[in-house]
Amino acid sequence: MQTSDSFSGLVCTETGDEYDAAATGASDAGAPLDPTYDLDAVEWDAETLAERPFDTMWRYRELLPFAEPVTANEGATPLVAADALGEEAGVGSLLIKDEGRNPTGTFLDRGFSLAVTAAREVDAEVVAHASPGNGAQSAASYAGLVDARSYGFVPSRTPFPNKAMVNVHGGQMKVVGGRYPDAVSALHEQLKSDWYSLQEFDNPFRHDGAKTIAYEVAERLDWSVPDWVVVPVSTGELAYGVYKGFADLVELGLVESVPKLVAAQSVGCSPVATAWEADSDAHEAWNQPDTIVGELEIPDPAGGSLALRAVRESGGAAVAVSDDDALESAVTAAQTVGVEVGPAGGVALAGAWELADEFDEDDTVVVVNTESGTKNADILRSHLMGQGV
Repeated sequence: MQTSDSFSGLVCTETGDEYDAAATGASDAGAPLDPTYDLDAVEWDAETLAERPFDTMWRYRELLPFAEPVTANEGATPLVAADALGEEAGVGSLLIKDEGRNPTGTFLDRGFSLAVTAAREVDAEVVAHASPGNGAQSAASYAGLVDARSYGFVPSRTPFPNKAMVNVHGGQMKVVGGRYPDAVSALHEQLKSDWYSLQEFDNPFRHDGAKTIAYEVAERLDWSVPDWVVVPVSTGELAYGVYKGFADLVELGLVESVPKLVAAQSVGCSPVATAWEADSDAHEAWNQPDTIVGELEIPDPAGGSLALRAVRESGGAAVAVSDDDALESAVTAAQTVGVEVGPAGGVALAGAWELADEFDEDDTVVVVNTESGTKNADILRSHLMGQGV
């Protein structure tokens, strides 16, 4: 596998044991693997990075695993000022990191760029994973760039635009009755040929793409960090990836501290927030998930413990919000800021309102919108219709 000069290999997130770069699946300790880098070899400073165009996440190539990536110009998404929402929350500044501007409208494009590059490096002809929806679309797009046959297993409730675009990108879509765990089970039961996994944390590179969000936020804030970063939590890859990114910048001396990370979930499926309230380092699987926010209906997140670690080590918090509050927040953002926030991003915004009493009046709060609102326009419109609009 051809990797970048600074890439050191994979390590177990529990034991620190080292693994080959081509490894997939859990470590011998049953924990996710994590890409590591020789940070001493990375010669970054603000001036050096300022000379590079702010066009893709690959401007931070020294801290990404592959020198020749599969890319659709993902990353470099805007950090949008939401002054009216900031005033309502009682903070000095509220900013929305709009990941809906990525090639397929989701932050997952960052991770699938890496995961599909890894697949190409091991000459995989078939790639597959299960997804609530956005991931299937993103994976199909990137797999198409390397002519790999891709399979996306999705629950029947997956929004139609996701299903349609999987096929448009040339991927094979397998719709499974039930919910996300049923799609995961079907993947392993039905796909008999040899295939390379793109599943979060089975593939150790997906969450590494998410860390570039932190790099971009810090650079856009002139190499300072916000006081808080609020992220919606599904698999845990976003929360852990963003935390990892800020930790990198601290070690490199580009920023002084890691911001407080808030993990936001729906009350209908909140294993991480519930574990946080119980002061536990590990979550328990959610027995009866029930939220309209399908992207966050992950009852047993593979990165749940890593998300909890990120929250705890950053001094942050976890919170659960109602679906109504999430949808209302998404609609409010669209109408007052002009950002088409999806329901998952609405969960993050609602989480910020929920914790508003914890913020100081001069705090800077960044909320990550993980998906374009157009992916779930019918849900957002139905919310308005329920209010008689």
